[in-house]
Amino acid sequence: MKSINQLVCLFAAFLLTAACATSKKGWLSQVPAYSPASKELYDTIAHMDSVWQDSYNNCKMEVQEQLFSENLEFYHDKTGLMTSKAALINALKNNICGKVTRELLQGSIEVYPIGNYGAVEMGYHRFHNIRENSTSHFAKFVHIWRREDDGQWRITRVISLH
Repeated sequence: MKSINQLVCLFAAFLLTAACATSKKGWLSQVPAYSPASKELYDTIAHMDSVWQDSYNNCKMEVQEQLFSENLEFYHDKTGLMTSKAALINALKNNICGKVTRELLQGSIEVYPIGNYGAVEMGYHRFHNIRENSTSHFAKFVHIWRREDDGQWRITRVISLH
């Protein structure tokens, strides 16, 4: 009797494992392929991301200051919420500049328009700690870009996941 119960439990565990594996694959197969709603907007935001990455990687603090909105919300999964542009620029200058670089996973950017505001950019990136010669894994990020009255694109919201 005991061996039958063990056999039933093993079979149930097998079925559960198979069902979970199948449902994950099934879910992923249902995700539609990304296609930008606007090629022009996609190109603009991809360009802005490259400007931001260059300024991040090369300590161009004046460019960083231009790219972040005064109305900033920076959500970091490890350190929480930061709402001060000045504090963010200071943290970048003191903790990142000359120490860490960002690498965008090529082909990972998705851009979606936000009517009468700007765009949402999502993608994957990773960071290289130059001093420790270490690299993080690719992680998802979200940037909300606003096209301001002066025509400039600025980041108003960041969600940074590691």
